[in-house]
Amino acid sequence: MNTVDANAVETKVKSMYERVALDPHGDFHFEMGRTLAERLGYSPYDLDRVPAAAIDSFAGVGHHFDLAALRSGERVLDLGSGSGLDTFVASLKVGRTGQVLGIDMTAAQLAKADELRRQAGFPNVRYVEGYIDQLPFEDESFDCVVSNGVINLVTNKQGTFAEAARVLRPGGRIALSDIVTAVDLPNGIVCNATLWAACIGGAMHRDAYQDAIEDAGLRIQVVQPNPQYRFISDQASGATRKYRVQSISLVAVKP
Repeated sequence: MNTVDANAVETKVKSMYERVALDPHGDFHFEMGRTLAERLGYSPYDLDRVPAAAIDSFAGVGHHFDLAALRSGERVLDLGSGSGLDTFVASLKVGRTGQVLGIDMTAAQLAKADELRRQAGFPNVRYVEGYIDQLPFEDESFDCVVSNGVINLVTNKQGTFAEAARVLRPGGRIALSDIVTAVDLPNGIVCNATLWAACIGGAMHRDAYQDAIEDAGLRIQVVQPNPQYRFISDQASGATRKYRVQSISLVAVKP
């Protein structure tokens, strides 16, 4: 079978999410902004305390902070941190004695998040440019890893989960939301880099996705669907219906 061109996917994803950072009110396959965040489960109280521009560029697919159960003083890593909404929310949870790091490969997202961090005064948040399947962090250096709608964009998903497991301390957990399918996608979609960037082409079958997490040495504790999430373009909505593309949230623990 043919496989997607990883370089083409990276180029398309960077281009798409540069637009998300710079033009959040543009035309996308997916919904963005505060209305989406609240519908997915983000607390209005938390959203009122983070930069509004980060919320404008929020393109997540679920809410998992209840599953993450962050505590004061913890060290948290956000995979694919975008314009920073989840890093700011995590900062509120871990407090000034905690630390939150975001990693992203898109320069425009990193620049926007860091400027918002500086303006809003989040001293325990910082950002690193890099790839989530090649994390530049030491072994067992985080209490929790979070990610929202990002791992489906990565061609090396097994490597991403292995890296998350590597940097987690024993007893640490990964809490994430992502797009999966109930039906295997055909090659015509899997090999379409544009559909990868739209959060569809790279979606794994739900069972294979969960197996990849377990194969990385993590033990899944909770999986829940996010029926509140939906795509908005006709093309994306059609794929959602045909291949039962859906959003899930889960938490897995490192023994």
